[in-house]
Amino acid sequence: MPTKITLIIDNPADPAAFESQYAEIAALAKQLPELRRIESAKVWPKEDGTPTPAHRTLDLYFDSYDDASAAVATPAAGEFFQRLVGSRTPFTGLFSDIE
Repeated sequence: MPTKITLIIDNPADPAAFESQYAEIAALAKQLPELRRIESAKVWPKEDGTPTPAHRTLDLYFDSYDDASAAVATPAAGEFFQRLVGSRTPFTGLFSDIE
């Protein structure tokens, strides 16, 4: 069954600094083995000015749970996650079956 890894990236302390690093972070994600598609999105600001629940999402699509699991155990994933963690912006990762 196709699987998606969703990374929900929290609001960074310095959005401009995070955005200056984000293109490189997303490019590293594209190096994951067996990755079929990547989808990056920036969360719209709330109309009332209150903080959004997240700053960005990054969806990584694989043919199967096994492919996704194997991909996150590779050196490419280590580099990707090291860079994301190095941004000092917390994130949550979810593995989901695509229905």
